[in-house]
Amino acid sequence: MPKFIIEREMPGAGSLSPADFQGAAQKSCDVIRAMGPEIQWVESYVTGDKIYCVYVAQNEEQIREHAERGGFPANKINKVARMIDPTTAEAA
Repeated sequence: MPKFIIEREMPGAGSLSPADFQGAAQKSCDVIRAMGPEIQWVESYVTGDKIYCVYVAQNEEQIREHAERGGFPANKINKVARMIDPTTAEAA
């Protein structure tokens, strides 16, 4: 399944409390359970005013539906075209 990077603009995200993050994560997991196995949350990265989430889903519409059901912003959704890492530098 395709992988997506979601940019969520959330002023003050980096200052949220552990309880805030726990509540948001629980809400996200509840929505995902209700939607079924075609969408998976992999991980998220929190910065000062944004959260970048990595999801696996069949399409962008599933990502948008998750955001709407959960009440989360999904300001930008980008489908990952390819992954690279340090081993990419090694010749095949």
